[in-house]
Amino acid sequence: MRISECIASCVIAGAAILAVAPAFAFEGTTPGGLSSAGLPPVGLAAPTAVPVPPLPVAVPNGTAAAKAAVPSSNSLSTLQYAAEGGHPIAQWKLGRMYATGEGVDRDDLRAFDYFSRIANQHAEDSPSAPQAQIVANAFVALGRYYRDGIPNTRVRIDRERAREMFHYAASYFGNADAQYNLARMYLDGVGSQRDPKYAARWLAQAAQKGQFQAQALLGQMLFNGDLLPRQVARGLMWLTLARDNAGPDEVWINDVYNSALKRASEDDRAMAGRMLERWVQGRRD
Repeated sequence: MRISECIASCVIAGAAILAVAPAFAFEGTTPGGLSSAGLPPVGLAAPTAVPVPPLPVAVPNGTAAAKAAVPSSNSLSTLQYAAEGGHPIAQWKLGRMYATGEGVDRDDLRAFDYFSRIANQHAEDSPSAPQAQIVANAFVALGRYYRDGIPNTRVRIDRERAREMFHYAASYFGNADAQYNLARMYLDGVGSQRDPKYAARWLAQAAQKGQFQAQALLGQMLFNGDLLPRQVARGLMWLTLARDNAGPDEVWINDVYNSALKRASEDDRAMAGRMLERWVQGRRD
């Protein structure tokens, strides 16, 4: 099925998900008994197929000479050969290599095309399939490319298209990075749509899965009462988790956490600590 048809069917399913999501993400409790983010009740939809031009491979496909020439090591030509054969892991690795310039000259358009192949071929794979995380990550990568565009190429900024990609990965595959990126789009506004409460629901889902950027942003919003009812202790709990999960490059998270900690009362700190203990215990259970 084409990506657009998948997205259409997922939109309907997403409405059903949002109808029941509040029980966990906003008003219910986590398995460990910790009350969830304390936010109002979140959504499925596959985008139209992305046109992908033929990608050259280092070894001709299908001939005896080609098979004999395939290197035994995990070289570029091996990955290209496997990717041409439709292997999503090889396509993902090549996409990442070209997106980051790891071992090859950086080429975002080429990366875009590899990610597009994964999305076009595997949009309907089961969320429990072995390659599901790769497929979800490909949708997230495409969403970022559509959100920012690739200068001087056919990939122009298309925020609605980006939202579709994030929404599909967030809803169908339950990908935490997609949920965070989708939340950011609803905070910033997609077209004329700006929905902080809807954004908070996606942030809560991503935060529950350990996505540290979502934890930090949700914590900041709750601590400060930005666009949400203020919940100082709960906000500090999420900021603490974000600080513990973030890498050394995420300076902004440490800054936000340190600022919140200084402003929190002793009672708020103590309550945040208890919430944190229950949250961690719930994850273990």
